[in-house]
Amino acid sequence: MRLSAPGVEVVLDLAPGYPVVLHWGAPLGDVEVADLRVLTAGAVPGADLDDLADPGMLRENARGFTGRPALRGHRGGGAFSPLFAVEAVAVEGSRAVVRMADAAAGLTLDLTLSMTPQGVLLIDQALTNAGEGDYSLDELSAWLPVPDRATETLDFSGRWLLERQPQRLPFAPGLRLREGQEGRSGHDHTVVQCALTPDATTERGEVWALGVLWSGGIRHLAERDVRGRGALGAGELLEAGEAELAPGDTYAAPTVAALYSSAGLDGLSAASHAWLRSRPGRAASARPLTLNVWEAVYFDHDLDTLTRLADRAAAVGVERFVLDDGWFGSRRDDTSGLGDWVVSDEAWPTGLAPLAEHVHGLGLQFGLWFEGEMVNPDSDLYRAHPDWILQVPGRVPPLARQQLVLGLVNPEAYTHVLESVSALVGEHSIDYLKWDHNRFLTDAGHAGTPAAREQTLAIYRLFDELKARHPGLEIESCASGGGRVDLGMVFHADRFWTSDQNDPLERQQIQRWTSLVIPPEMLGSHIGPTTSHTTGRTHGIQLRAVTALFGHAGIEWNLLDATDAELEALTGWTAFYREHRALLHGGRVVRVEHPDPGAVVHGVVASDASAALFAYVQVTPAAGTSPAAFRLPGLDPAARYRVRPHEFAPAEAIQKVAPAWMDGVEATGAALDRVGLRPPILRPEQALLVVVERI
Repeated sequence: MRLSAPGVEVVLDLAPGYPVVLHWGAPLGDVEVADLRVLTAGAVPGADLDDLADPGMLRENARGFTGRPALRGHRGGGAFSPLFAVEAVAVEGSRAVVRMADAAAGLTLDLTLSMTPQGVLLIDQALTNAGEGDYSLDELSAWLPVPDRATETLDFSGRWLLERQPQRLPFAPGLRLREGQEGRSGHDHTVVQCALTPDATTERGEVWALGVLWSGGIRHLAERDVRGRGALGAGELLEAGEAELAPGDTYAAPTVAALYSSAGLDGLSAASHAWLRSRPGRAASARPLTLNVWEAVYFDHDLDTLTRLADRAAAVGVERFVLDDGWFGSRRDDTSGLGDWVVSDEAWPTGLAPLAEHVHGLGLQFGLWFEGEMVNPDSDLYRAHPDWILQVPGRVPPLARQQLVLGLVNPEAYTHVLESVSALVGEHSIDYLKWDHNRFLTDAGHAGTPAAREQTLAIYRLFDELKARHPGLEIESCASGGGRVDLGMVFHADRFWTSDQNDPLERQQIQRWTSLVIPPEMLGSHIGPTTSHTTGRTHGIQLRAVTALFGHAGIEWNLLDATDAELEALTGWTAFYREHRALLHGGRVVRVEHPDPGAVVHGVVASDASAALFAYVQVTPAAGTSPAAFRLPGLDPAARYRVRPHEFAPAEAIQKVAPAWMDGVEATGAALDRVGLRPPILRPEQALLVVVERI
């Protein structure tokens, strides 16, 4: 059986009686499955089974596999080593369903493989307890083998303010395991686990990757077994006792996405972005330029100040105004009020209507901050319903940011949040919700049983219901910044707050790698204050503006403090964003390999190669007195292009004469790729924006 799309093919062999992947990678052409079976079969070593067989996708110990199995569980201590056999196969177009069963263990497993037109293989598994007595499921992961030439792995680590930092390591013997134990995907979430050929870069080489469409506990694995074969695995991280299947019950594992590229990491991005841009329910309108007031006013809410801020935002070209934390209950700081979703008489004596109406009157969308999955002990809600939190009976979990987790698995708590938020959205014609999640889960139980999984499903339902009730409503997923950026939330939210880090220097790597699989138009990127709230660094408009441009752009800065020159630069920047956002949000992301580690180069190229935007960022001093040239790949080699720099405000350079091309130059796409441009001698922490247009 073959499932294929342009650039990728999966060949599945069912003749052994269980699913064996003979190939996952570039299309093989006219080759028979039987011939592939011969090509992939190896010798039998003396210290192995007499009848050595490929372990298949389920990697069962009963077939002699000694690595990590796909399925782990038991029935009261029995049925611990399943042996599934194919019972039925249904193939329709690019979708195949394989029904398997183990009668002795009393289990059936439905494996569904779907190849999208963009070349992403979606793997779904559903395990049913068809026997007598309960079955305790510990793990059900999806596994795919990778070729022996995939000798390196790539995943991403992180923390608050420094999410998704790359870790490239040898694909060594043994198991590499990345688990998210937070009950949310977390700041350390890798999004995908990759295997690569040693020559792979952003622009060339082969890459294989698995990612889970899930926002709770997640497990990514890379294993090279004792026989020397490598494989990638991914699935939900289940808490002990979280998947107890009564007779007839079914556990549907979160979908796992498998991506392959023969054109490096940027090829992986191209496939993933195209897939996610085709998702149902995707916001069709251009991504509005947003002003979030958090780093402008924090908890200091004042109608006159915020009205004037909205006026100034509209004047510079902002299209969406978002009121952040501090508008409700007793919430004058972060120690109280969460859960009391009523407008504060103290902060807003005339209610939110005057501000909402003023913002809408300016032609701007109005957004509001919520953190509906949390509750402060110092709140009316907690005093009335302390039993609504997620907890182990008899104890209260440790506080984080003076808050506890509200159990949306409780129907009453769920209804309270849904109806409170929905009422405010309807009353004030709210266009947008910034939905925060500022702490991880501990003791995540409900009614004495683990509840992290059901909590994740509940927030999906809540977001979907709010959108169904209020057509056009958009939701931003924020979790202390980038703590819930994952392939599951992509299908329920419209924007991610990429990181609480607004320092443009730190943002270079955060944005570069978060966009590996998440399209840039889903990633919030803001011009923050001149002096960063998080690092204390001071940067000019040019670096901040160029950095924020390459995403769903916005501003998080008190514009009432901005100078006339800064406001003029901002007005030019918002106009440039609106003019080029179809390219920024629809083009192919390019991460340019550059010889100088002190510089970061990236861009976006139109799908028809008619235009491109590139950023050259001098992070630290250049290695040479004349900086290394940077390439502009991805253009049509035979076409001619006009190239020019664009400044929102002057960048600081230390040079007698600027490079000649900065007055404008015409060149072929081949020349721009193979020769490139010599950058100006920028001071550290400066940025250059290059505009490329086909003649």
